[in-house]
Amino acid sequence: MALKASPFPNGFVAGIHAVGWALILPCFWFLDRLIAVCKSTTLEQTQRLEQECYLNPLKVFFGFIIFFILFFLAAPFALLGFILWAPVQACRRPFRYHREPPSSLERETHRGFELVGKASFGFATANLCLLPDGLARFNNLGHTQRRAAAIGQHIVHGVCRNDIRIFVDSPSSCGTLSPSNSILPASNSSSYGATERQAQSPVNHSNSAEVQVSIPQSNSQVVCVPSDDTKEPLDNSPSHLSNSNQNSNQRGHRSAPRALLSQGLGQKGDVPWEVSTLFPANVDILCLEEVFDKRAAQKLTQALRPVFGHILYDVGVYACQPPCRCSSFKFLNSGLFLASRFPVLEAQYHCFPNSRGEDALAAKGLLSAKVLIGQSSKQKRVVGYFNCTHLHAPEGEGEIRCEQLNMVTKWIGDFQAANTFPDEDVAFDVLCGDLNFDNCSPDDHLEQNHCLFEQYRDPCRAGPGKEKPWVIGTLLEQPTLYEDDINTPEKLQRTLEMEELRKQYISRPVPAKNLPLVYPESNQPWIGRRIDYILYRESSVSKHCRTEIEALTFITQLAGLTDHIPVGLRLNVIMDSDCAD
Repeated sequence: MALKASPFPNGFVAGIHAVGWALILPCFWFLDRLIAVCKSTTLEQTQRLEQECYLNPLKVFFGFIIFFILFFLAAPFALLGFILWAPVQACRRPFRYHREPPSSLERETHRGFELVGKASFGFATANLCLLPDGLARFNNLGHTQRRAAAIGQHIVHGVCRNDIRIFVDSPSSCGTLSPSNSILPASNSSSYGATERQAQSPVNHSNSAEVQVSIPQSNSQVVCVPSDDTKEPLDNSPSHLSNSNQNSNQRGHRSAPRALLSQGLGQKGDVPWEVSTLFPANVDILCLEEVFDKRAAQKLTQALRPVFGHILYDVGVYACQPPCRCSSFKFLNSGLFLASRFPVLEAQYHCFPNSRGEDALAAKGLLSAKVLIGQSSKQKRVVGYFNCTHLHAPEGEGEIRCEQLNMVTKWIGDFQAANTFPDEDVAFDVLCGDLNFDNCSPDDHLEQNHCLFEQYRDPCRAGPGKEKPWVIGTLLEQPTLYEDDINTPEKLQRTLEMEELRKQYISRPVPAKNLPLVYPESNQPWIGRRIDYILYRESSVSKHCRTEIEALTFITQLAGLTDHIPVGLRLNVIMDSDCAD
């Protein structure tokens, strides 16, 4: 069944919702500004000190009075709007769907998959903290609308670049290096917050090269550089290669020797990995969390739609819901946002019914989607499953998160059982999101031992409670978001590569109740809290498909724009045509 753009069954219900929300919005906005004028971020505090501005107390005082009066005057209209708005939420579908009109079906599917029987798929996840501005400031992040626009531009800039890999032809070394920003097209410089030295790519919706990259086809270039071990070191090679080394934005592959990798990047064990200042090129599916603000979601959609032609946003439920579906009154949606280059065939959302405290105000849950990739050599339809979620946040409540993980595994199984058909091949099954627990905190031992990790593989996990030594935590300390060591992508990249610096900015593990924290163990690296996951499952894909990890990426491009480090994963799927039915 084709997905519909509007979440409402007909225009009449949509009109009632629009009128009700139009009456609510002014009151909501005045309340948001009332909170925002009283709550400053550390960046704003620093800027006031540098400017020696003593007018801020007057701004806060008069701003509070003005917005309180406006809020009070708008409250009766908001109450009338609420009476219209709340009842129609019972018949609302749990997401909006945006689809860019394709020029042809071929542009939306993986061209060449049916010929070569293999493909590479890129996934990325990021928690953006796009709450209403007043609430986001409690996480030391402000200006939600500006951040949403900047984040959208940065993502487009990253995923639309050419995936240039530099092969070094040497008798003693082989492998690839990813390019630095210095060899990419320069973008217009604009500033936001602590990212004033960070270039932002303009998005031209009418006639830009970025629109042309929306085809989910490999957009890579290969540069072969001859080398001789008897000559000068790699640092003295041609300038473009030297620039890429200086930026340290290099991807280590299975055959890449340690000599080719700088500042600890590359491969240790079975997973090639990197710390990158850009989103990986040619990401196929993007999952974002905490996109709670509706206007911010629309700005993201406008920025991403030239690249990702299929977007599910405003995901979740509002107001009161039937019993056993969601707990309490929902003021905010789930915050989930899914952007895909591939057509979305089916999508389903479930709300967690066991949320507590402040988390119960948002409709957190699971979003499952089935996407069309293309055709196999036997003309069978090739599909993929992508699931994104955001679990319960408060520390010390692992039982709730374990219950939610039980629901996630059941809901995913039910969705795939209902939507998998004999004439289809399943190429991938991915689960990602902010799980709000890590694999090193003693307080999270229940979640670390959940059976979910027996079904899905975590590339960063060595076992329950133990990370692989190269892993980097993804939760930043909020008070230090604008410190000089991490306020640009390049600086954050360098900080993450240095363990002593990393300790100052990545959140520490959470100790068990009433017990001291001993971390790290002897002879173990300091990692910090990694709560953003991309997992994949092989048991649910077609039996003649083999999955390999091409690269896992920790992304610093959103430095100063969010309190999480985005994560990317690229999977190679190889289909054995001889076994295909």
